[in-house]
Amino acid sequence: MKLYWSDVAEADLDDIYDYIARDVPYYAELFVDKLIESTDKLEDHPKIGRRVPEADDRDDVRELIVQGYRIIYLVTADEIHILTVIHGSRDLAGRENKPWNGAL
Repeated sequence: MKLYWSDVAEADLDDIYDYIARDVPYYAELFVDKLIESTDKLEDHPKIGRRVPEADDRDDVRELIVQGYRIIYLVTADEIHILTVIHGSRDLAGRENKPWNGAL
C-alpha cells in the first residue's frame, strides 16, 4: 500500500514543530520525526491503528496514538491517507467538519 500525507496533515506537523521549537528546536525535530516514523508500519499493516471513536464505527478511518497526539488516517483499497495530526485533548465529536468527511 502507498502512504500519502494530506496538506492538512503536513501543516499540522509544521505547527507542532513550531510550537515545540519555541522552547527547544532540537526536540521539536525529534518529535516530528517520531510522528512520521510511526506511520511507516501502516504500509504493511494498515489496520494496526484503532478505529476513530468519533467516526461512527467506520472501519476505514483509523488512528495511531503517539505521545498524546492522534494521527488520523483513511484506508482505501490500495492507499493510506494521513488526514490530520491533532493533540489527543481536542474533541472531534462536536466538530461539524470532520477530517474524514470529503477527504478524497
